[in-house]
Amino acid sequence: MSGPNLTSMAWRNLWRHRRRTLLTLSSIAFGTTLAWLFTGLGDANWRQMIDLAARMGGGHVTLQHAEYLDSPTLARTVTQTPALASVAMEEPEVVRVVERISGNLMIASPARNYGAGFIAFDPEAEDVSTLSLLEAIEAGEALRSGERSGIVLGARLAENLKVGIGHKVVYTLTDKDGEIVQEAVRVTGTLRTGAPTVDGGLTLLPLDYVRRSLRYGPDEAVQVAVFLEDQRAADSVAARLSQRVTTGNGDSVAALPWHVLQPELAGFIAMKIAGAWIMEAIIMLLVAAGIFNTIFVGVMERMREFGILRAIGWTPGQLGRLVITESAMLAASGLVLGMVVTAVPYWYLNRFGVDLMGMMAAGDQAAEVAGIAMTTRMHVDIYPENAFLIGAAAVVATLLSGIYPAWKAGTVDPADTIRLV
Repeated sequence: MSGPNLTSMAWRNLWRHRRRTLLTLSSIAFGTTLAWLFTGLGDANWRQMIDLAARMGGGHVTLQHAEYLDSPTLARTVTQTPALASVAMEEPEVVRVVERISGNLMIASPARNYGAGFIAFDPEAEDVSTLSLLEAIEAGEALRSGERSGIVLGARLAENLKVGIGHKVVYTLTDKDGEIVQEAVRVTGTLRTGAPTVDGGLTLLPLDYVRRSLRYGPDEAVQVAVFLEDQRAADSVAARLSQRVTTGNGDSVAALPWHVLQPELAGFIAMKIAGAWIMEAIIMLLVAAGIFNTIFVGVMERMREFGILRAIGWTPGQLGRLVITESAMLAASGLVLGMVVTAVPYWYLNRFGVDLMGMMAAGDQAAEVAGIAMTTRMHVDIYPENAFLIGAAAVVATLLSGIYPAWKAGTVDPADTIRLV
């Protein structure tokens, strides 16, 4: 039997029981649609969280003193930061590089004092694409280029200190030589992200002013934040930069990907991704079980027919290929139907998303992980390789479901089955 005739016969066999075939195709389409949408939700959400964490911290890759991770003090700095930035910008995946000083301080007002974290940045070099906190300014204004001093407080921290825009506060920290430094600055703005730990314990300061306070050199910082076009390249970029960068005094510089600096967030995302893949594997297993039932029942109903085909010269291999061809046609048709079914909800969720504010937050307090506020508007944006993997898994599951029925069809005994009524 030639290939084209075998294919034509397999296609006709599928539509002998139209309802059964349509139900099977629907199950394949439904399973792949669920898998694509859930994976797309995860890809978009986790990518957004990682990018937000990078824009609130040290970038997708952070260049810092090799011992800073184990002992984060303001005495552990990197020097020749413009040279480090130039080396980082030579990497094709890198889109921005900025210098920062971050650490902890004590901030006091006439009413109260609190401990808080701070990020010192260059207002001229940074914007919301590298420091997301700038788009969270609730009152007043962000620090301006060339501004000698000033401070932006988290909204809740300002409330706790009982200060407002224009009020003076004093912050205290320890410089690189271990000396206590105090600076009086005016509040220029407040920010509100929805993450309680950020709104209640973070401040923004001008980079050059903090450099002078800490007795840093003009090319000295705690971190050089490297931002990538695709966060998935963080490990490879960090590995290459680790081989190329050194400080001015010869100490090694650590090039660390975001997940090393934020293990809590990385663990949360890894757990969610693993859970999603397990759920999708279960969906595929259920779909495969339904497909197996359809193909096996179809084979058992045609045992007499298979016996006749054997009697007129068909080989067991031809019968097995016939059933496998039917499985392949089911897989291809179900996959195409799945793409059609997925198209409209994918387009809508990709463009408009779905607002989960009522489920994820109470009032103005958003859910957070490791100080990162989780988005309450979910979008779908699947990575192409994940979409391909899901489609391939659906096809493989369908083909595997047809192996046993194909073997069963090939082992038919003509003499026994022809006598069946």
